[in-house]
Amino acid sequence: MTFPQLLQALHANPAQVLIPASWANGRASFGGLVAALVYEAMRLRVPDGRPLRSLAITFVGPVAPEVPVSFEAEVLREGRAVSQVLGRAVQDGQIAALVQGSFGAARTSQISVTGERAPQIRPVAECPELPYLKGLTPELIQHLAMRWAVGGMPFSNNPSREMSGWVRLRDESLDEVLSEAHLLALVDAWPPAVLPHLSSFAPGSSLTWTIEFMQPAPAMHSADWCQYRALIEHAQDGYGHIAASLWAPSGELVAISRQTVVVFG
Repeated sequence: MTFPQLLQALHANPAQVLIPASWANGRASFGGLVAALVYEAMRLRVPDGRPLRSLAITFVGPVAPEVPVSFEAEVLREGRAVSQVLGRAVQDGQIAALVQGSFGAARTSQISVTGERAPQIRPVAECPELPYLKGLTPELIQHLAMRWAVGGMPFSNNPSREMSGWVRLRDESLDEVLSEAHLLALVDAWPPAVLPHLSSFAPGSSLTWTIEFMQPAPAMHSADWCQYRALIEHAQDGYGHIAASLWAPSGELVAISRQTVVVFG
């Protein structure tokens, strides 16, 4: 199933969504997809005109592929401009992910500060791509394409603090307008920026994740290459703290992210 098809499946029946094994990251379903589906369930509870401002995500446990998942949402408070919504992914009666989201309508303000423009990096055509190799790379790589411009590939013994490059949905036949749900998948597609520091394979995963969206977002489509940059702020004792940004092809900032990751190596 493609990303749009999974969103359609959630709209049809949020209490019974089956994530295919092709979206696995190791033994678990891809966390960016899980977060996107929880967000989509939350968004359905919010009035029009209140775009997403921020999400705080905790991955409580892995979501198994090919096992039904229920995506739930409840409105905690709905004010004159802001809606606070809580979302959950539940599998086999256990909470697998918790997401708290803030949706806010635009307000009149004298303050206007634009986001930092995307830094200059090598063009897409000059950057190596992480290929999908069945049995070697995570299954989700068949759906998401990443090209490295700065830093190393996972497990390449590269000590850089920075990882950056380009990312998009891999299926070029799609002509989807990118929503915040798509952007969640694009940001989380990248492996933890600490993995290139290792010289041999070791698993790693997100523990907590906060992400904020710049509104109004520029128009973007699924075939567009977005620019991504992650910076390691601190890593020790098997935990890494990573700040990241995502820019539209125009160079306009669209999301800022911070993750705490766990590394077993």
